[in-house]
Amino acid sequence: MPAFVGAIKINDISGSAVVNIGDVFHIEPRSQTKTFAGAGSFNTGNYLRVKNGYSVTHTVDADNVDNSNIGNT
Repeated sequence: MPAFVGAIKINDISGSAVVNIGDVFHIEPRSQTKTFAGAGSFNTGNYLRVKNGYSVTHTVDADNVDNSNIGNT
């Protein structure tokens, strides 16, 4: 089924980002990362008011592989 796309604006694309405009059958990641952050770390916008009580971020990860990227070359 064809896609009709109007005006778009892309401000920034990072090195491993995927941009799709229109129809697509399959999109797969080329890389993966693990990010540790505390409560309220990724809030963005204007006039934010974030109130967090006691916050602990556990960064100990016992397993070696969380998400395999085999075959996505």
